[in-house]
Amino acid sequence: MIDADQIPANALKGLKVLNLAVNVPGPWAAARLGMFGAEVTKVEPPTGDPLEAWCPSWYAEMAQSAIVERVDAKSGAGRARLNELFDGADVLITSVRPSALARMGIADAVDEHPHLCHVEIVGDSEDPEHPGHDLTYQAAAGSLNPPSLPRVLLGDLLGAERATSAALALLVRRGVTGHGGLARIGLRQAADAGAAGHRHGMTSEGGLLGGGVPTYGLYEVEDGWVAVAALERHFHSRLEDLTGATDRETLAKYLRIRKRATVLRWAHDHDLPIAAVE
Repeated sequence: MIDADQIPANALKGLKVLNLAVNVPGPWAAARLGMFGAEVTKVEPPTGDPLEAWCPSWYAEMAQSAIVERVDAKSGAGRARLNELFDGADVLITSVRPSALARMGIADAVDEHPHLCHVEIVGDSEDPEHPGHDLTYQAAAGSLNPPSLPRVLLGDLLGAERATSAALALLVRRGVTGHGGLARIGLRQAADAGAAGHRHGMTSEGGLLGGGVPTYGLYEVEDGWVAVAALERHFHSRLEDLTGATDRETLAKYLRIRKRATVLRWAHDHDLPIAAVE
């Protein structure tokens, strides 16, 4: 679910976002800006967004507040329509390689619209022509645990949030200078940032958040698993006082014979940070 947090829904009212990106990062960033009140138009190629076939529910979630058009950017009529949209847009989001933008004529069109705040999402901001996906960026960042595939598209979603922030920064600068500008967001760089905890040893095996503290970890209960995050001293001490457990084995034994719902109610009653693993 795309959440606008506590930012007023009309913060970007009156601004228009033109999203030419498909798949996840660009549409997610555009949807976030839409949650803040911007009017979002999404332009898809004649064949549509691949995500609609791969994951219809997620596609629908991200497109629910957008005006969706299908435009053939290779045709004269399509290029004319894009120019119309460029004229009225404040923010432009793209997610193809720079060579593709040039080949489609979009790069030149952007240059002719200096008011546009162009957020260019690429795979790697240092080598934007190199192919890749979230999986390869997470692999390079060290956030994978083979052979398991990641359940979270870390690079894609952090990249989308970076794209959202970049759009806001460009809009602020345009308010001062009168001109938009370009911000290039690399998904590899976003994945690297997401893996900072591992890089610094905090989430590595045996690290503070990697199994080194018994009161911070995953524990089996009678009918599933729970996450225990009693990291701070007051939580840590309270958990020890209530369970008598001072080590991982004793805490595991205490929890293993109890049902998940019982553990969650107990945690709520004693103000302990424990959640079900879904």
